Amino acid sequence: MLDTASPGEADGYLPSGSVLGFRFLAWTIVATLFAFLINAYLKFWQGWPGVVAILGDGGILAWLQSLFYVGAVAGPAAFVVRTKGRSLRQDSQTLTSLAAYITRAAFWMVFFVGIADATISFLRVEGLLEAVVGEQLSQDLARNQFRGPYVHMPLIGLALVVALFTRTLGFTWLALLVVLAELQIVISRFVFSYEQAFMGDLVRFWYGGLFLFASAYTLLEDGHVRVDVLYAAFTERTKGLVNAAGALLMGIPLCWVVLAIGLGQRSSVIASPLLAFEVTQAGFGMYVKYLLAGFLAIFAASMMVQFAATVLDGVADYRGEPGKRRAASATAH
Repeated sequence: MLDTASPGEADGYLPSGSVLGFRFLAWTIVATLFAFLINAYLKFWQGWPGVVAILGDGGILAWLQSLFYVGAVAGPAAFVVRTKGRSLRQDSQTLTSLAAYITRAAFWMVFFVGIADATISFLRVEGLLEAVVGEQLSQDLARNQFRGPYVHMPLIGLALVVALFTRTLGFTWLALLVVLAELQIVISRFVFSYEQAFMGDLVRFWYGGLFLFASAYTLLEDGHVRVDVLYAAFTERTKGLVNAAGALLMGIPLCWVVLAIGLGQRSSVIASPLLAFEVTQAGFGMYVKYLLAGFLAIFAASMMVQFAATVLDGVADYRGEPGKRRAASATAH
């Protein structure tokens, strides 16, 4: 049973065992998430044997991979013990900031890659690419195995850096970009009788990113559809308990299901397109189909981090701790 003692000032905060336990649980969930993603990369992209191989002849590499999971438990334990004075709210804010960074990086990724790939596709379909970049590079850019690693990956790296120095999540701008991309299709089709495959691909690329990447922020702002029969009449303490239990028992497991099915093996629905840099069959369309599969992994990762923050906030609400964040959707009414 959770105790309901309110915390004192930050300097004199004396956490209970349940507070330390929930902090450890939240950080372990997030650390295990990143251990899983790192191991998936090492296994599928670098040829490492995987953790299960320790039961066979996986050798030292399999044992090294298993250490990531050991660290995913030991690291949070050490962090919680060394920072006993941190409150549930503080850890929740940190995890929310991490989810926001993932989302910002994803926004810049779809922006940079979308603009660059659509430009390349336009130049190809109009026969102008060779005149701009030369014959050899033009031929290379026509291959997905070249365009993915040498065009998209550097832009994704740039997005990760830019996200460190920006604060906007970019949803408003991405929504505007979707509208403009669709508008230029309408104008070019009905005014100039011009339409190419890459134009529709760009709309789908940005549209998919908008809805999947915005999910964690929507969760933070309590904007997801809630079938509310009893919840509105609950006290703040009961609401906190329901939110924490829902995130822990339903939200986080759902994210694990997406990742486990999508990255469980090389032929999985997320891993397979990413490994092959899969593209559509349209001859001069954009080469971003594989990234659409990756959107699912980003969605699950960002949601899991935000669900972990929700668990901490819910427990804090149950305990009656100060500093509760009011969602924008709530203050608007």
